[in-house]
Amino acid sequence: MKLRTRVLAVSTAFVLSGTALSACAGTAKSSDTDSGGDVTLALVAYSTPQAAYEQLIAAFQKTDAGKKIKFTQSYGASGDQSRAVASGLKADIVAFSLEPDITRLVTAKLVDASWNSDQYKGMITDSVAVIGTRKGNPKNLKTWDDLTKPGVQVLTPNPFTSGGAKWNILAGYGAKSKKGTDKDAGATYLDALFKNVPVQDNSGRASLQTFTSGKGDAFISYENEALFAQKNGQAVDYTVPDDTILIENPMAVTTNSAHPAEAKAFLEFLHTPAAQKIYADNGYRPVVKDAGGRSFPTPSGLFTVGDLGGWSKVNKELFDPGQSVMASIEQKLGVSTSAAPSPAASK
Repeated sequence: MKLRTRVLAVSTAFVLSGTALSACAGTAKSSDTDSGGDVTLALVAYSTPQAAYEQLIAAFQKTDAGKKIKFTQSYGASGDQSRAVASGLKADIVAFSLEPDITRLVTAKLVDASWNSDQYKGMITDSVAVIGTRKGNPKNLKTWDDLTKPGVQVLTPNPFTSGGAKWNILAGYGAKSKKGTDKDAGATYLDALFKNVPVQDNSGRASLQTFTSGKGDAFISYENEALFAQKNGQAVDYTVPDDTILIENPMAVTTNSAHPAEAKAFLEFLHTPAAQKIYADNGYRPVVKDAGGRSFPTPSGLFTVGDLGGWSKVNKELFDPGQSVMASIEQKLGVSTSAAPSPAASK
């Protein structure tokens, strides 16, 4: 059976249109507290917000709460990062693509069960799933149905490694199944869609990099990823479908952090209007009202994972690696449904 997937490990540097985002600049201190009283926190995050966190950390370090805090940073596919922390990767703060990657750490007692009890329900940013295309949209790909047309190549990552891939799938599935009320229609759509997916990378950022290198006619991704590509000079356009999903990105402090007060101070800073504006400037939809920055229109048919029954339900029905809608589709295509972690980029 022909293998239709190519997994790209997150390298030590992302290069997009000549703009390098260094993922390995500097060396972390061997101790969490140096002789000058500085504290080092380990941030473990999914791949796409790396540029935002570079700016957010710099802004935090200019505040009284952050002036003696340094950071190590690790970025990779959300599911891989979550599994790595569960397996022992040091983390004081975790920022993932979706809630189940935090839930895994709650089960492992590495994140407190009350992590989502604040007014933001544990979320740090929002986004929506969009359809990205070449500049000018030469094939006029604007709807979910357009992505299943013969001869159209669509890029989206492997849902068994990437949180972003799950959001992409839920967007199309939710739209075509009428928010889960017609499951057969949703499954039929996903089967047709993935016949047009020639490459499934291990993360949203790797998938974008494959697209900008010349592969494919369209990509499904976070709105902020399309904006990131445009900001970095790529010839990319995107369409927000009328029916799409609200992407909610969680963040939490770990229970085994050596510096929980400092980690919580960073998380509190990230919910300030100033920090949320930095997120907005990087293409993320703020969870804090009146944060300023870029404005984001609300799609007319916006829905949430809750409208589809919640994460427990959709994970079982769509993403269980043994028996689910996506497991069946991937097995027919000869694509792995294993979730073995790949090497994460660190800084």
